[in-house]
Amino acid sequence: QVQLVESGGGSVQTGGSLRLSCAVSGVTSSRYCMGWFRQAPGKEREGVAAVYTGGANPFYADSVKARFTISQDLANNTLYLEMNTLKPEDTAMYYCAAEGPTIGCYSGSWYWMQRYNYWGQGTQVTVSS
Repeated sequence: QVQLVESGGGSVQTGGSLRLSCAVSGVTSSRYCMGWFRQAPGKEREGVAAVYTGGANPFYADSVKARFTISQDLANNTLYLEMNTLKPEDTAMYYCAAEGPTIGCYSGSWYWMQRYNYWGQGTQVTVSS
């Protein structure tokens, strides 16, 4: 059973930075689509970024491009989300998600919640103005 445990959330001021981590365990394949999602109060969960463990360019939501960077440490089974120039609208619960085994993330579907079969419990990010 794949388990995902997020950490690194917290409270920062506008313009600050945070790095989220997602510890992954129980994987049986090296080919997963790993994603970060977020959900603000009263809003639907949305895709933030995704990357394929088999190697490929990552995908990002337009709202975070050039500010957020998704990366992975395959040797240590850890997924990261480096968040810079944070804005109040980035405030949300951030979730790590995994789909697999699979052959890719795909530009047209990486942000679909329903394709991910494993989810973490979330870590809160709060950005104050």
